[in-house]
Amino acid sequence: MQTIHWLGAGLSAVPGIRRLVAGQLPFVLWNRTIAKAEEAIPGINRPVQIRQFHLDTLSDEIKSGDILVSMLPGSWHPIIAELCIDKGTHFISSSYISEEMRALDRQAALKGLCLVNEVGLDPGLDHLMAHSLVSNYKQSPQYAPGHTISFRSYCGGFPSIANDFRYKFSWSPLGVLKALKSPSKCIRDGRSMDVQRPWHAITNYQAKLPGGREESFEAYPNRDALPFMRAYQFEPGWQVDDFVRGTLRLNGWAEAWKDIFAEIETLAGEDGEKRLEEMSDDLWQNQAYEKGEADRVVLCVELEARDNGSPVWHQSYAIDALGNEKGSAMARLVSLTVSLAVDAIATGKIGPGVSAAPSEPALVNEWFDTLRQLGEHIEHIGT
Repeated sequence: MQTIHWLGAGLSAVPGIRRLVAGQLPFVLWNRTIAKAEEAIPGINRPVQIRQFHLDTLSDEIKSGDILVSMLPGSWHPIIAELCIDKGTHFISSSYISEEMRALDRQAALKGLCLVNEVGLDPGLDHLMAHSLVSNYKQSPQYAPGHTISFRSYCGGFPSIANDFRYKFSWSPLGVLKALKSPSKCIRDGRSMDVQRPWHAITNYQAKLPGGREESFEAYPNRDALPFMRAYQFEPGWQVDDFVRGTLRLNGWAEAWKDIFAEIETLAGEDGEKRLEEMSDDLWQNQAYEKGEADRVVLCVELEARDNGSPVWHQSYAIDALGNEKGSAMARLVSLTVSLAVDAIATGKIGPGVSAAPSEPALVNEWFDTLRQLGEHIEHIGT
């Protein structure tokens, strides 16, 4: 029988762990500290094996046909994925597909192994929504190759009750600070737009939320969005006016963070990296979530087609989730989606090789239905 090996027992992993432990497959939880792993699974009736994470020990335990989930930092993923290929074990992470991971595609496919990534919240649920919208549009009576297309995908996590800083951290701030140094690329108003710093491209985004509500957020593009046009199966001849994958922040965020932006602009080299770590430590001390404090996650993905400037087709998906007794909104939406990838591999619904969140309409809808059954509200807006 297949065994699920889950690496990492941080707070963002707990809802997914608890769901899979309640299933039928044997489950082993790996963590650097046993005590922290034990804290992740209180009240679970079924015995759970807990192992202290060491690569050599893991290598001795995983076997052909097993499914391994890595919730460790992304730098670990290619190393662990190579080990999985050697052992005949499937691999899952919620992280973006790195070039090192992509290079493992042929080896994995030849051995019939799935290396599935980008199956969390963003990336993950945003991909599912994009695939569904593109499929719906292509199958609609309004579809025509000559339309002008606008696609926007924005996601953000922040405290449910806004603080003066307009943000809080549920894990080390270092990743957020490093992301602020990263360039991005998108399409706006029919032109490719390159941005060196996120705060150089902050705009207002009027989000359409579940229940007919609307709310304004600050928004900025992240990473290079352009390769996702192909991933989302945009046709080569489409006239794309907007294609943005970005981040939402509460209004007032740019003003609250202006001193951080100014300092980041001055940082470079080894000293700059050291200063980022110092800034991270300070933010973690002063701007972390309090125990039991509720977070909020907003995800909006929309696709619009226009003919001679007039809208002819427009659909969107929206999530507006709050932390609750089942876990933080971020933890639920990330780790429950990861757990669905485990199910899909176990039942043969994902093919071998390196892949991201599935695009097949039936599987996309199945994942949405399961998340709704688990209490997550995903609203599809439009006809």
